[in-house]
Amino acid sequence: MAEAADGAAAPTAARGQVRARVLPVPVWTLLIVGLAGLVALDWAAGFYWIVDHGPAKLVGALLAVGLVVASPRLGNRTLPVAACALAAVSLCLSVWLRLEMPTGSQTMGFAEPAALVWLLLLVARRGQPSWATAAAPALWLAIVLRPVSVTFRQSTLIMALLFALAAVTALGIGLGMRLLLADRRRQAAALRLEQRTEFARDLHDFVAHHVTGIVVQAQGAQVVADRRPELLPPALERIEQAGTEALTSMRRMVGMLRDAESDVALTPLAGIDEVRTLVEEFSTIGGARARLESEGTFDDLPVEVTTTAHRVVMEALTNVRKHAQGCTEVRVRVVRSADRVAVRVSDDGRARHVSDSGFGLRGLAERVGLIGGAVQAGPVTAGGWCVEATLPVAPASTAATAFSKRVAAS
Repeated sequence: MAEAADGAAAPTAARGQVRARVLPVPVWTLLIVGLAGLVALDWAAGFYWIVDHGPAKLVGALLAVGLVVASPRLGNRTLPVAACALAAVSLCLSVWLRLEMPTGSQTMGFAEPAALVWLLLLVARRGQPSWATAAAPALWLAIVLRPVSVTFRQSTLIMALLFALAAVTALGIGLGMRLLLADRRRQAAALRLEQRTEFARDLHDFVAHHVTGIVVQAQGAQVVADRRPELLPPALERIEQAGTEALTSMRRMVGMLRDAESDVALTPLAGIDEVRTLVEEFSTIGGARARLESEGTFDDLPVEVTTTAHRVVMEALTNVRKHAQGCTEVRVRVVRSADRVAVRVSDDGRARHVSDSGFGLRGLAERVGLIGGAVQAGPVTAGGWCVEATLPVAPASTAATAFSKRVAAS
C-alpha cells in the first residue's frame, strides 16, 4: 500500500520501479497468513480435489497469492500489468470451467477471489493510470464471474453479489488513498516551492546586503589608499569580514536548496536587537551615518512580525548603499502601537529613479503581504527616499496559522 510514491521526489520513484513494503511487518504477515489459511480452507473443503478441474483451480489460487506476495517488489507499472495478466488467466480459467464442468458443480473458492480483491486495491492505490484503467475492470470481472461461471442459482448469485461488493469497496478504498496521497504530494510540492521562493529572497536580502557593503568599502579603500594609507588595513579587514559573512550565507542557502526533503525554517529568526545591529554595521562601513529610533515594547511580538521588520530595514539600507547619491544621514524608526508596528527608513540623498525590474522591493512587498501588512517606497517632499511598512500585530499562533493557510492554498 504505502509504496515509494510517498517519496515521489526520488529518481527511482519517477521510473515506477521503487521497491518498498506495502504494509508494516505485522499487518503484512497477517495478510499472508490469512491468504494461506484460505488456501488451506479451500483444500479442506475439497475445491482442489476434483479430478481434472481441481489442480487448475489450485494453480490459479497459488498464482494470485504469489502475486500478492511479490507486489511490494513490483513498480507502479509492473504491478497493474501483472495483475491484468492474472485477471486474464482467471477469466480463461472460468471459461474453461464453464465448458468442462457439469452443471451444478461447485467452482468457487475463497483464496483466489480474496487475493484478486487485494490486488484490485493495490492497483487502484498506486498503479500507473494507463495500465490501472485496464487492470481494474479485468480484476473486477474475474472476481465477480467465478461463482456463476458454471451455473446460475440463488447461492451462486448471492456469492457473486458479495464478491462484487467486496471488489467495489476495495476499489473505492484504493482510489481514496490515491487521491489522499496525491493531495499530500501537492501540498508538499507547494511547500517546497514556497521554501525555494523564500530562499531566493534570502539570497537577495542577506547576500546582496553583504556584497553591497563589500563594494562600498572597496570604493572607500581606493579613495584612502593614497591619502591615508594607515586606514587601509582596517578597511581590508572589514571587507574580509563582509566577504566571509556573504560566503557563509551563500553556502547555507545552497545547502538548503540541495536538500529538497529537509524541513528547514523558512525565515531566520530576528528581532529588534538584530535591527540595531544592522544599523550599527551600516554606520561603521563609512559614508552616511545611520541612527535607530524605537518606541514601544517589542518583546511580545510574533516572530513573523519581528523578522519581517528586520527584512524591511535590511532591504532599505541595502538600497541606500546602492542608489542614494550624496546621502549623509539615514534615519530608521520602529514604532510599536497596540495593533501594529510601523517601520520607516528614510535618507537625505538626492531623489533618483528606481527600476521596476528589481527583485528587492517586489520580494519585500510579497513578504510583508504574507502577514497582512503593506509597504510603500518613494521620494519624500523634503528630498531623499523613504521606505515605510505597516505590520499588523496578532498573536503568534494566529499569524502562523494564516501563513500556513496561504502556503497550503498556493
